[in-house]
Amino acid sequence: MSKKGRVLVAMSGGIDSSLAAVLLHEEGYEVIGMTMKTWDYASSGGNKKETGCCSLDSINDARNIAVDLGFPHYILDIRSEFGDYVIDHFTGEYLEGRTPNPCVLCNTHIKWDALLRRADNLDCDFIATGHYAKIREENGRHIISKGKDTTKDQSYVLWGVSQESLSRTLLPLGDLTKAEIREMAVERGFYDLVNKSESYEICFVPDNDYRGFLKRRVDGLEERVKGGNFVLENGQIVGKHEGYPFYTIGQRKGLGIALGYPVFVTEIRKDTNEVILGTEAYLMKNAMHVGKLNLQKYASIPEMGISAVTKVRYKDPGTSSMVKQIGPDKIEIIFDESVSAIAPGQASVFYEGNDVIGGGWILKNFNV
Repeated sequence: MSKKGRVLVAMSGGIDSSLAAVLLHEEGYEVIGMTMKTWDYASSGGNKKETGCCSLDSINDARNIAVDLGFPHYILDIRSEFGDYVIDHFTGEYLEGRTPNPCVLCNTHIKWDALLRRADNLDCDFIATGHYAKIREENGRHIISKGKDTTKDQSYVLWGVSQESLSRTLLPLGDLTKAEIREMAVERGFYDLVNKSESYEICFVPDNDYRGFLKRRVDGLEERVKGGNFVLENGQIVGKHEGYPFYTIGQRKGLGIALGYPVFVTEIRKDTNEVILGTEAYLMKNAMHVGKLNLQKYASIPEMGISAVTKVRYKDPGTSSMVKQIGPDKIEIIFDESVSAIAPGQASVFYEGNDVIGGGWILKNFNV
């Protein structure tokens, strides 16, 4: 075995995970590549050609890199693990009137656990991925922090990774930019990787139509939920909608409502099948509750609270806030200024500088 150790690298077939494997190989690690099959596109009922991390082309691309560099590559079928947990959660959250974030859930509860189990079976010291983020150890804690490339930073999606998992994780792209990764791929002759398009869709919704997915997934859903009311913030009924699971907080387009001024979805009431509409001002909230927490930088939140910059979605730049513990697995976040379209079901991540303090799932938004 290499003096650096043996590392199991998650390889999707894309440029980032491929270069992660290449760089670790060049640094002297004994690399084993593994591509995870999370979803069978045919079972989604969509009509789009299979693409992305689960396609045969992507699996072959990952294997070709391994063959070129002379390290082993395996395919890991985790469709049952993925489907039972991620798909059921995705469906269930929409049926509860919330907006899920399946990619965060998959990263933290499926891929890391699946990789670590197989790493143990293969006597690997570490696992590695192509995420743009960093890990360091401080005061006995393993901390995710933002990657060098701020336009590609993926620290937000890694808030849920446990301390035990982080202690065995390598993120070789954290100190690199996307442009540098592309240059490295060209220098090494991996031209196909550079020209390969990237997918930003949910992997099990290849046509990007989550409403169609829900209808195919839940028998009789459309008939059960259609015909509910669009209701203004003042209680006025202004029309009928297609069913509360088919709308998200902050949505403006596709409502089929013409009131002479822009309106947005501001609230979803599952129990009455009502979708509440309001002007942009009604989307602004200055507080929220967050549950199912995972802390990274600190073992606990100080009793007096902690100042943090909190993100309520992946592309959110973040807002200054005060984070306070209000229960065993629940925090209250008060923002210094109002934030638009805080959606229950989404992940919230709070930072101290570039470091992830922790994160959780948004339970509700409100004003104080």
